Amino acid sequence: MSQHRATVPASRQCAALILVAAAALPVAGAAPAAPATGEPANSAPTAAAVLAASSPADWRPLDARHTLYLELPAGRVVIELAPGFAPNHVANVEALTRAKFFDGLSVVRVQDNYVVQWGDADAKKPLGAGRRTLAAEFERPLRGLAVTRLPDPDTYAPQVGFVDGFPVAVDAGLGRAWLVHCYGMVGAGRDTDVDSGGGAELYAVIGQAPRHLDRNVTLLGRVVAGMQLLAALPRGSGPLGRYEHAEQRVPIRAMSVAADVPAAQRTELEELRTDTPAFLAYIDARRSRHEDWFKVPAGRVDVCNVPIPVRPRSAAAAAP
Repeated sequence: MSQHRATVPASRQCAALILVAAAALPVAGAAPAAPATGEPANSAPTAAAVLAASSPADWRPLDARHTLYLELPAGRVVIELAPGFAPNHVANVEALTRAKFFDGLSVVRVQDNYVVQWGDADAKKPLGAGRRTLAAEFERPLRGLAVTRLPDPDTYAPQVGFVDGFPVAVDAGLGRAWLVHCYGMVGAGRDTDVDSGGGAELYAVIGQAPRHLDRNVTLLGRVVAGMQLLAALPRGSGPLGRYEHAEQRVPIRAMSVAADVPAAQRTELEELRTDTPAFLAYIDARRSRHEDWFKVPAGRVDVCNVPIPVRPRSAAAAAP
């Protein structure tokens, strides 16, 4: 963006559907399930209860081959990459990372309620084995993609849901799917030309989901841990939140691919699978909140309001 440079059984409400996409799949909007009436607010499980009842099979470890560690002065940010949606950008970012391109660069822009962006402020550092620009990867074919679909309407797309933990939008009529700009999503900054980005400048969403950016910027991953380290950075005072002076920039100590880091130094995490009955129950619990504090359950949910649970892996599970 150069303007941006600058477990449990399935839900009783069938809150989500597993959709095996095909090019000719009809666009059938799932009607929102009506919230139950005449029953105690706590008669259905809360999200916490769903997670507590989940089994080990409901969780999956992060793939170390496609996980990045962004090392800031305040700590580590863990980024899960999405090669299924942006394979060329992911490969390029991994090549840049292995070439130590990001080491010693900085966070150059923090725009309130929008994005944090990092990269080479002067665009002078050698790229090593990486590239500065690539053809855009805004969307991908839908055929063969299994989507856990939300039943609720979306403002920006005919259907929305999840694939391997990533929030996605679907247009079955066009046979296309794309990642969406929820909180914590990571993308490749670009100039006006759609093919002018490649991952040498990256950004993470730190505000209310800017869905107007969907299919205008290549999304390639999401922050799964350390998001607070990005969200708490000082806001830039320049246009679009840019830091006006070099000394204001937040240095990047290093960025690495998790698979290249010694096992003892990795952050071993696992996330709730989004293709299981446990996740369907979790969606139901997010659609109609059953905690005692809630008096009027919404009975629906936005795709960006379903945070994917992530937790540390046990030492036994993480052992090779």
